Amino acid sequence: MKKIMLISSTGGHLSELMALEKGFSKYNYYYVTEKTKDNLTLKKKYGKNISFLIYGTKDHKLTYPFKLIANCFISLFLYFKIHPKAIITTGAHTAGPMCLIGKIFGSKIIYIETLANINTKTVTGRLLYPVSDLFIVQWKSMKKLYPKAVVCNLEGDK
Repeated sequence: MKKIMLISSTGGHLSELMALEKGFSKYNYYYVTEKTKDNLTLKKKYGKNISFLIYGTKDHKLTYPFKLIANCFISLFLYFKIHPKAIITTGAHTAGPMCLIGKIFGSKIIYIETLANINTKTVTGRLLYPVSDLFIVQWKSMKKLYPKAVVCNLEGDK
């Protein structure tokens, strides 16, 4: 059974990714997200099939660079532990390093731009668009920004 990694930061990005879970049932899938009080409850459901990165946002300008560097090393460790055939992500910052590591070592990268963006690129979207094997947007208007993207959403074309 093929291994896939599902990675995203916490909050809306994680909710969007988890909404797709039924489609992953025929795969050996593994979640990676940020460690927050709320996300620790996911350990009960997924057991050894979930790992956590250090939580940090760009709003914490002093500590964010250190947390990002630490997450890069944790991502490298997790990548070799799981060694997924594909990495699927909805972003944001925690997913970037893992996807770049995966690309270097031969994993397929599938990026799903967040539903919240209708007219602007996300930082992670800009970073991963050139290296993604499949880049999905959820609004037709986003095709202007990402011409090679595929439009797909749960509610039909928008």
